[in-house]
Amino acid sequence: MTFWDHLDELRSVIIRALIAVVLLAAAAFSLKEPLFALLLAPTHSDFCTYRMIGADTDFSLHLINTGLTEQFMTHMRTALYAGLLAASPYVLCVLFRFVSPGLYENERRMGARLVIGAYVMFILGTLLNYFIVFPLAVRFLGTYQVSPEVGNMLTLQSYTDTMLGLGLVMGIVCELPVVCWLLARYGLINSGMMRTYRRHAIVAVLIVAAVVTPTGDPFSLLAVSLPIYALYELSIFITHHTKKYA
Repeated sequence: MTFWDHLDELRSVIIRALIAVVLLAAAAFSLKEPLFALLLAPTHSDFCTYRMIGADTDFSLHLINTGLTEQFMTHMRTALYAGLLAASPYVLCVLFRFVSPGLYENERRMGARLVIGAYVMFILGTLLNYFIVFPLAVRFLGTYQVSPEVGNMLTLQSYTDTMLGLGLVMGIVCELPVVCWLLARYGLINSGMMRTYRRHAIVAVLIVAAVVTPTGDPFSLLAVSLPIYALYELSIFITHHTKKYA
């Protein structure tokens, strides 16, 4: 194939990926009730995470809307995010099929492992945020009061932007073991090096958690930094059992 043929093929791949995202986003938009039942579940005391930790049962958050277009735009953004998440396996598949003919067999195998591992870790990151990080943060911050005379009134936009933004951040952060595996395959890092710089990593984890935490409060900082540090320890284990690429 010529250079222009490759460009035509790439354009076809991008168009198919965009169509998949748009169709699934439209489907998510039409399923408003189940979509927002899932999104707003952490605002109720019967959420699974609260039941597991034995939290009190009188917890409930009341969200308000303060803008004329806020609810519609929130619906649009949430549906688009859901469409991207649902279409991501197909998008990764068509992109990998476009790239794979130019790879050697061993590169193709390693590339497939890299793509699958990155996708799985991203999904685990979003699930970690949905079931642990965000519920604990919203339960603490949503009920925290400096005085009984001051009530909390949370907006829908603040709630959804924090959940989706933190979910994206946790998905990206959870790519750490995949990145470390790739670097270890090429001999750029090893488990001994990561153990030596463990103290430096703890400081870096706290800095990263402070930057990515939307609220900036100590509770959310702790809720984000502990999973990141656990990922660092997991990365040490992975690099220890990773063979250098020959």
